[in-house]
Amino acid sequence: MIAIIDYGAGNLTSVERAVTYLGCDGKITADAETILKSEKVIFPGVGAAQATMDNLNSGELAEILRTCYQLGKPMLGICIGIQILFDHSEEEDTECLGLLPGVVKKFEATNILKVPQIGWNEVNQIQPHPIFQGIPDPAHFYFVNSYYPVPQNAADAIGKTTYGVEFCSVVAHENLIATQFHLEKSGKIGLKMLDNFLQGNSTE
Repeated sequence: MIAIIDYGAGNLTSVERAVTYLGCDGKITADAETILKSEKVIFPGVGAAQATMDNLNSGELAEILRTCYQLGKPMLGICIGIQILFDHSEEEDTECLGLLPGVVKKFEATNILKVPQIGWNEVNQIQPHPIFQGIPDPAHFYFVNSYYPVPQNAADAIGKTTYGVEFCSVVAHENLIATQFHLEKSGKIGLKMLDNFLQGNSTE
């Protein structure tokens, strides 16, 4: 069973449908026992960092996610799910999960650069990783984001994208994978990457 973390917001049902379409048993849940017994964990969604962390901290979900990471359970973060992995976000000066060292910064809007970024953008693979199996380099994925992660450790960044600045759009560290873009909204290529995670082709 694939646990899809229910933190009171986000794009959960579309991720659940994508997981089901790919032949796996996805369950939207906030139950600690269910999450800890799951084969893999997905933290998807949209929303603000502070509200997300408030929801996670109001129960035991924040600690459960840290425990899953420490246990080596395969984990996938999507959109806000990549940002909360780091130490701190500029969005409302938010302390995040701290699973990976680094910060989250805001895009600077200009006359030609609109914030948030909404739409398709190019992802370039900067390090080989099994999550990219069968994925063209570069490939286009669907983004909705005003903020972007800045990993402290360069080795954690495996994909990059340019939107005014060049930023990390895919991270990987041990049992953890995360994307700034929405796999579930990125057509066949997004489903292929999601399937790589679900089928185990995502950890070295």
